[in-house]
Amino acid sequence: MRIYIGVDPRQPIAYNVLQWSIVRRASVPVAVIPLILPATPITRVGLTDFTFTRYLAPALSGYKGLSLFLDADMLVLDDITKLAGLAKGDHDVYVVKGKERFEWPSLMLFNNEKCTTLTADYINDEANQPNTFDWAESVGELPPQWNFCVGYDESEDSPSIIHYTAGIPHFAETRNCDYSAEWWAEYEAMLGNCSWLELMGDSVHAKLVISGINERKKQWQSRPTLN
Repeated sequence: MRIYIGVDPRQPIAYNVLQWSIVRRASVPVAVIPLILPATPITRVGLTDFTFTRYLAPALSGYKGLSLFLDADMLVLDDITKLAGLAKGDHDVYVVKGKERFEWPSLMLFNNEKCTTLTADYINDEANQPNTFDWAESVGELPPQWNFCVGYDESEDSPSIIHYTAGIPHFAETRNCDYSAEWWAEYEAMLGNCSWLELMGDSVHAKLVISGINERKKQWQSRPTLN
């Protein structure tokens, strides 16, 4: 599955936490692709750099198979590949509908071969408003736990995707929002690292590093001391 994430260069931490939450829970390899505006064939922007780049997912996938778009301010707590099995019927695109319509585009599972209207030229044309979904003949529905909007949706026992629509917990203003503990735990996991010795101690490169440490130790031991 190809998974496209909208990236706003003003908060790269959101993308990094989200992509880590995806790959470490996926049951099979997935391709996580950041949508960075200058690397795409469009120039149109909205509230964020990825307001319109999200609709490029089918074209970037060669209009074949399924592709998924996610807003960056999300956290995945389930196996993302389960979504492919939820694409029931023969709809053009699938969204979680049980929320404000303006949130529909925040998670879209595209049936790429049915989305050929979504070309770069179509998306870039300001006369078109792809967020209205008028390019789709039919829009399928995904279960609500796959786009749980913090602060808007009613309590969910085990959301599969948490959507921090008012801001990720990294902002001071939303640091203690609902489900902030889950985001911070993922943040710490994403930054995690073992000791150098555990990872590199038995590698062919260990001698180089250890010799450098020993040289610094000699320099430290030969430093002038005060009486």
